[in-house]
Amino acid sequence: MADALSAAFAAMADPTRRDMVARLADGDAGVTELAAHYEMSLQAVSKHLRVLEDAGLVSRTREAQRRPVHLEVEVLDLMTGWIERYRRRAEERFARLDAVLDELKQQDAPARTRTRRAGGPR
Repeated sequence: MADALSAAFAAMADPTRRDMVARLADGDAGVTELAAHYEMSLQAVSKHLRVLEDAGLVSRTREAQRRPVHLEVEVLDLMTGWIERYRRRAEERFARLDAVLDELKQQDAPARTRTRRAGGPR
């Protein structure tokens, strides 16, 4: 992948990896602990974690015999910032559309009132 943002979104495209990220949001966990939640081999779980690690979404530390997996929130912040920027743009466009529609309704209201007074259709 060319950049961190692309790698992060590609890694999060898989539902199993998204679930792993959600679990790690509650706290660090070992590979065996994570694997207990999935009907797949320990090796398959490790491969998913490797993709997340390559994307910078998780890291592994060493605590004695244990190697807990830790969620790296900075990459999630990067993703959230990108999404938020485009969400705001979309909301601004919708707000402008709402304003145009409100203006059209206001312009149309007097015409309907005149038609009713003249005995036209209701």
